[in-house]
Amino acid sequence: MSESFSSPKIGTEAGAKTGAPSTPLFPAPACGQQDSILGKAFDVIRHGIVQAVFPAATVAVTHRGKLVALKAFGRFTYEADSASVTVATVFDLASVSKAVATTSMAMVLYERGLIDLEAPVVSMVPEFAGSDVRRGDVTMHMLLAHSSGLPAYEKLFLKAKSREELLAAAFATPLTADPGTRAEYSDIGFIILAIALERVADESLDRFCQREIFGPLGMLHTAFNPPAAWRASIPPTADDHTFRNRVIQGEVQDENASVLGGVAGHAGLFGTAEDLATFAHVLLQGGPPLVRPETLALFTRRETTPAGTSRALGWDTPSTPSQSGKYFSARSFGHLGYTGTSLWIDPERQF
Repeated sequence: MSESFSSPKIGTEAGAKTGAPSTPLFPAPACGQQDSILGKAFDVIRHGIVQAVFPAATVAVTHRGKLVALKAFGRFTYEADSASVTVATVFDLASVSKAVATTSMAMVLYERGLIDLEAPVVSMVPEFAGSDVRRGDVTMHMLLAHSSGLPAYEKLFLKAKSREELLAAAFATPLTADPGTRAEYSDIGFIILAIALERVADESLDRFCQREIFGPLGMLHTAFNPPAAWRASIPPTADDHTFRNRVIQGEVQDENASVLGGVAGHAGLFGTAEDLATFAHVLLQGGPPLVRPETLALFTRRETTPAGTSRALGWDTPSTPSQSGKYFSARSFGHLGYTGTSLWIDPERQF
């Protein structure tokens, strides 16, 4: 299931890359009864727009291999003359980037034997070492599981004026807990994770994801730094009066990601709800052609430590209470984004 703040299809088959039995790459269109089946849910979205909780939304839902809902609501802004959102509207996915882009890159590199999840981060990013000996204990696994001891967020953009300066500040960010002892969702950790993955792949995050993930899966309207031609299809995310001093539209809202050039491990990806539905469909089918089922199972299995964590590797799992709601199974996994985006996948119920 994918819902986000939404693509032409190509005829690729999942079995082409893996040698596995041929499986449709795209969910079969089946939206004819969406209003009768999901009418109450759609009314909740409409009510949110009327109450100015958000100006717009697009929703895509897959079920048992079928795209059972694809619908758009609202306008780009609260202004009456603002452009209407359509199912082709492209949204800033914010932290959903962590799962769809960065974690997917990690899965692919892991499956190819190019990364060891228990390898220390300093073996790939020696700049991370510093004077705190605990930093040598931080592993790739911990970055993915948000248990590295790094803080959740720092306004690095306030003191870093270039990509190089911001990365240096991220590498030097002090630990706030011993590695592996506390789960704390960390943008800083994913900034560093992406750099480690890029160095292993000898390729930037955006280029790797385009060639290995978005292109092969036919996600034609998913990209970092979307081209100028897409701008009219992208709603604004902020009227920034403090940092960039302009309306943010067609560029990443996250300030740290902006200084990093729009390509970062924690944010920066743009896409449509339908593209996310395609991505979700592939994972619901077990992972091919992206990864094998065994790799997907490893990354989406809930961690057993630290105590109380709801995290998997790059993904989240249901907790109490959970913004995923109360209807997803314990085996489900997903991710949220600061701009209001959400992607949730339930292999047990095939949503």
